[in-house]
Amino acid sequence: MNSIEANKCMIHFNASCYTALNQHLNSRNFSKIFILVDENTHEHCLPLFLENLETTSTIEIVEIESGEINKNIETCSGVWNTLSELDADRKSLLINIGGGVITDLGGFVACTFKRGIAYVNVPTTLLSMVDASVGGKTGVDLGHLKNQIGVISNPDLVLIDTQYLNTLPQNQMRSGLAEMLKHGLISDLNYWNKFQDLAKLSLNDLDALIYESVLIKKHVVEIDPFENGLRKSLNFGHTLGHAIESYFLSNPNKTTLLHGEAIVIGMILASYISTELTGFPKQTTLDIKRLFVDYYGKVTINQEDLQPIIELLKFDKKNTHGNINFVLLESIGNPKIDCLVDDAI
Repeated sequence: MNSIEANKCMIHFNASCYTALNQHLNSRNFSKIFILVDENTHEHCLPLFLENLETTSTIEIVEIESGEINKNIETCSGVWNTLSELDADRKSLLINIGGGVITDLGGFVACTFKRGIAYVNVPTTLLSMVDASVGGKTGVDLGHLKNQIGVISNPDLVLIDTQYLNTLPQNQMRSGLAEMLKHGLISDLNYWNKFQDLAKLSLNDLDALIYESVLIKKHVVEIDPFENGLRKSLNFGHTLGHAIESYFLSNPNKTTLLHGEAIVIGMILASYISTELTGFPKQTTLDIKRLFVDYYGKVTINQEDLQPIIELLKFDKKNTHGNINFVLLESIGNPKIDCLVDDAI
C-alpha cells in the first residue's frame, strides 16, 4: 500500500512503516526518544516495535494506565513530570504506541511540553488506525466529558502496522469497525455496502478497508483541518454517542461502553432523527439498525437515563451560541451539518 500524505503528515503502512521511521530518525538527529505505552501495549506491541527500530539515540519508556478513565490532565501531568525528570528537551521525540487514549493524550503532551516537541503516532487498535491518529486532533477528557481539552496539531508520522491488530480482543475490533462504518455512511455508499455482511469480514479484508477509511478521513481533514465545515461530518453519531459514553462512564450502575459501542448507538439515533428531520429514508434507518444490532447486540437505556444523557449534550464540542448541533444524513454519503434538534425528538 502506498503511503498517504495528509496535511504534511505522512501515513505509512505495514512494512514501509519502519523504513520511513528509521530514515526520519536518522535525518532529524533527535536528542532523546521517549516511547509512551500503557501496560497492554508495553507487553504486546513494544517488543515488535523495538525489533524494527534502528537508532543510536537514548530511548526511555514511559508507561501510563490504560483506559478512557485515565485520559485526563492528571495523567498528562505525570507524563510531563517524567519527561522533565528524564531531561527531555525541545529536540526530543515522543512516540505514542497504543490506541486512541495513547495517541490523543500523547499528542497533547507533545504539543504542550516545552511549547511543543515532535511526536509520532503508532496506532495499535483498529479505532486509532482509522480515526484517532489521523487528522491531528489531540487532547484529554475533562472529568467524564469527552475531549474537552486539546489542540489540533499533526504528528511527524503515523505508522499503521496491522500486525498489531493480532493483539486485540474482539470487542476492541468491533469498536474500531464502528468508525469505519461511519465513514461509509457519511462519505461513500459503495464503501458502506462492503460492510453489509460483517460476520464474513476477515483480517485479510481489513488492510484494504483500513486504507480506504484513511483515504476518506484524509480527504475530509485536508479540506477542513480545523473543523469549520465538512470535518464536522466526522461527528455523525458522536453527539448522542459521546453523551451516552460519558453517562455510562460516570454512572457506577452502568457497564462502561467502549467508544465504538457508544457511537453505534449514536448512529442509530442520528439515523432516526434524520428520518424525522431531513427526509432520510425510514427503510434505510431500519436497515442500519438491523445491521448494527445484529453485530453489536443491544444496550439497555432506561427511561430515567434519558434526561441525564440529554443534559450532557450541552458539552458537545460542535455546539455554538448555546445551540446543540447535530450531524444528520439526507442520504448515505450526503451528510448535513449544524442541524438543530428538539429535545422531544
